Amino acid sequence: MMEQGKTKRQEVKMLNRKLLEISGVMNVESFDSEEFLLETECGFLAIKGQNLHIKNLSLEQGLVAIEGAVNELAYLDASSHDKSKGFLGKLFR
Repeated sequence: MMEQGKTKRQEVKMLNRKLLEISGVMNVESFDSEEFLLETECGFLAIKGQNLHIKNLSLEQGLVAIEGAVNELAYLDASSHDKSKGFLGKLFR
């Protein structure tokens, strides 16, 4: 993916569905023990699970580590990025 000469890079590492490490994170939009919504360089990423919590957060480096039982990872449509109701509506169906 290229945008204005800048290469977007994101890594998602998961260990046994209990530890999730994500790079390229620009912002944590919302979170609770069952859902996280992250704005990343590659779009909005929704993470669903149980007993989720932030283990490590460094927005300066773009890194987030989440612990808990991870059930689902989903990127939301880029077209819904501009419409908060669109992506939040999809997230909370």
